[in-house]
Formats: sequence, C-alpha cells, structure tokens
Amino acid sequence: MQPMLEVDAIHASYGAARVLFGISLAVYPGEAVALAGRNGMGKTTTLRSVLGILRPSAGAIRFGGRAIDRMAPNEVVQTGIGYVPEGRQIFRGLTVRENLQVAAIRRKTNAAPVWDLDAVLELFPVLRQRLRHDGQALSGGEQQMLAIGRALMTNPALLILDEATEGLAPLVRGEIWRVLGRLKSLGQSLLLVDKHLASAAGVADRHYVIEKGRDAWQGTSAELAADVDLQRRLLGV
Repeated sequence: MQPMLEVDAIHASYGAARVLFGISLAVYPGEAVALAGRNGMGKTTTLRSVLGILRPSAGAIRFGGRAIDRMAPNEVVQTGIGYVPEGRQIFRGLTVRENLQVAAIRRKTNAAPVWDLDAVLELFPVLRQRLRHDGQALSGGEQQMLAIGRALMTNPALLILDEATEGLAPLVRGEIWRVLGRLKSLGQSLLLVDKHLASAAGVADRHYVIEKGRDAWQGTSAELAADVDLQRRLLGV
C-alpha cells in the first residue's frame, strides 16, 4: 500500500531562522498518526509546511502521489486535506451554520460517510442548538467542535488537527477524543499534534517524535507506551 501523505526530508525556515532539518513522515489510508515532541520542536511548522502555509526550502511533500509542496493553501485543501488549526480560528461575524456551510466541498468519492451539514450535526448534536449563534460566542469546547465540523465539511481524505484538545476541560477533551476515535473507525485518515500522550496513543496507530526540528523516533503506540525512558528524554513525560 502506498502512503496517502509522504513528507520526505523537508527543511523549513522562518526568515533566517531554520526550524526543520530533514523531517520525514508518512500517513497511510485509514491510519491515524500522531506527531509528538516538546514545545518549540517543529511540530506546527511541519503541519504548516504540509498545508502550504510555509514553503519548504528543501525536500518534497506528496499527497496521493502528487507533489503539493509548491501549492498555495487553498490548492492543498482542494487535493483533499482538511485542517483544524490551533486556536480554532472560528470565522468572525458568521453564525455556526455559516461557519460550516462556507467550508463545504463536494467531492467525487466512494468513501462513507459523506460530510454535509446533517452529518456534522449528528456528530456534534450540541451544534444543532447553536446554528443561529455567532460562532465566536460559543464556549471553547463548542468552538472546537465547530472547527472540526468545519474541516469535515471539506470532505477531506486526510484530516490534520493541531492541538485540538488544548485548553479544554477534561470532560470536553474526552468528548473530542471520542469523536476522533469514531472518525478513525469510519476510515478517516488523521494526522494530529496533541500534548496528551495517553489519549493520543488511544487513537493513533503510529507516532513520530521531533527533537529540535529533526526526526528523533518513530514507532507504534504500544512501543511508545512501553518506552518510559524515551517519554522522559524526548517528551518530558
């Protein structure tokens, strides 16, 4: 089986500040992959490079066998990658319904389910009661549900989530993990960054650990859970 997403030895910088030094990873169809590491190690920069927000200075990124590392972000989304950004970034001045509908993309696909407004509201029933509310007036947990629902409305082949449970109360965080587990069971491919290692391991098949912008380790959830020394050295657990 060929990878859905291939990140091949990319380097990236912000101006003169080099951040990534040859990062590689892969996500296969139906797989959930977690990108881990301490703060400031390059996780979000890796995601931004995949999404076309930051252009790598070297290396290659392919999605479905197609080079995407020179595409603009809107072109990357059109290839089938959905994004839930850190901080949610709910559209200002739009209702919950409008936040969802503005992202809707119909794709020719045999995959199920097809994500439309009804499917998203079934996944997040609380949003049905908030459809006419300003999206930015929701609670933090509801905004996160809206951000995930908005990304699903693009009907992505791959859903990327950056710190989707950051700052949420434990009960809400648990609900988000439950939803991510359900998405994986439906065959949705996932690439996620999250500092809650145990919860991520409950969803992810494999993990990549980044240390100072470089590949430091990769393996399964079981291997990561069993390696206490690795968790202490590279993740600060």
